[in-house]
Amino acid sequence: MKILGVSGTVVGSKTAIVIGKILDTMNIHNPELEIEFLDLRDYQIEFCDGRPISNYTGDTKKVIDQMMGADGFVFGTPIFQGSFSGAFKNLIDLIPPTAFKHKVMGFVTTGGNQQHFLVAENQLKPLAGYLNGYVVPKTIFAHNSQFNDKNEVVDLQLLETINDFAKQYCYMSERLMGVQIKN
Repeated sequence: MKILGVSGTVVGSKTAIVIGKILDTMNIHNPELEIEFLDLRDYQIEFCDGRPISNYTGDTKKVIDQMMGADGFVFGTPIFQGSFSGAFKNLIDLIPPTAFKHKVMGFVTTGGNQQHFLVAENQLKPLAGYLNGYVVPKTIFAHNSQFNDKNEVVDLQLLETINDFAKQYCYMSERLMGVQIKN
């Protein structure tokens, strides 16, 4: 089973750092998972303009193919102006909704303002419902204060939340998609 962690931003590093920690933790709980990481900072993705996905080329085609080949997703996005990033929205718009149907999805948000912690609940989980995905109940919100000056996660509560999230994700994958987890 291929799990794709997606850092849905073209700026900053905290979202990618948290996604990386989650993927590493998931690998501990289930070393059988095939885990990939997609960092939108590494690609030049075209805007979704309504054309068939077969007409996209270059980095956009690579990213679409990677998304289409995944069996589950861990999505991360910073919160800008009370909503998820435009880069993440563009990525979701590029992919046919059927690519997400009956796949496990988890959400991570990062932000500099504590007021943004509900974006996953109020915007991302309903998006997953529209896409007919299975949503991990726990979400992660990482605030700037939970990182040190080297952008390392130092907050013990956040590290515990990451572990709980990874366990929930692996459990759901096992139950819904037949993937075995290691206790």
